Amino acid sequence: MIDKLILITGGSSGIGKAAAIELHNQGAAIILQARNPEKLEKAAKEIDPSGNRVSCYSTDLTDQDSVESSAQKIIENEGLPDVVINSAGAGEWLSFKEAPVSHYKNTMDSPYIATALTCKVFFDKMQERGTGHFIIINSAAAYFSFPGATGYTPARWAMLGFSKSLQADLFNTPFKVSMIALGKVDSPYFENNPVSEDRIPKIANWLVPTMSEKSAGKVVAKNVSTKRALVIKPFIMALFVFFNRLFPGIFRWLMRITGYK
Repeated sequence: MIDKLILITGGSSGIGKAAAIELHNQGAAIILQARNPEKLEKAAKEIDPSGNRVSCYSTDLTDQDSVESSAQKIIENEGLPDVVINSAGAGEWLSFKEAPVSHYKNTMDSPYIATALTCKVFFDKMQERGTGHFIIINSAAAYFSFPGATGYTPARWAMLGFSKSLQADLFNTPFKVSMIALGKVDSPYFENNPVSEDRIPKIANWLVPTMSEKSAGKVVAKNVSTKRALVIKPFIMALFVFFNRLFPGIFRWLMRITGYK
């Protein structure tokens, strides 16, 4: 039983929604945050038709004013979250030749800016209480470089850097910071970005199994209890990351020759 108030950004679909379902089933009260109000309401009703332990707030997570005003409403109406799960993210995989100039700002705005703003506005209030747990959902792409994703991959590297910096900054305090890096998940992301799916390096497609939304949601939900600083799933992806550290040249070559041409 998880008796906590948990905020989930990007909670109207995909991994965020799957985590919300799992955590709600375990007893948590859930706050969903995303841009689209219709999708939020639909997800909330699916998670808890009674509406007793789920609420939703339409927010432009890339806009400071929207994040701050939404946080104020959440705290006034629901209370201060115990856990903030940052699952909002976007960004098509485009090559440098294909991408418009706006692509680089947009892919950095979500997930990185959205995550940094969300963590900051709630941390400022959590300091009075003295505890809090930030979970940052990232892509395992943060550990690699490959062709055809010149906006997406740097944004995920930024998420990795933010996670490590926040962990260092809050070291030896009651606050916890976790990063969960996932391989390919069978979620609406690839339905909305079919070009991106075609650009996953073949070496990863051949060897790393695709996770279901439900299994990814379980990984996130488990971290609420374990508070592990770093989780990389599936296990084969964790091995990829490990061996990439040992043999970066080989992995760089493999990603390039099996990647987007």
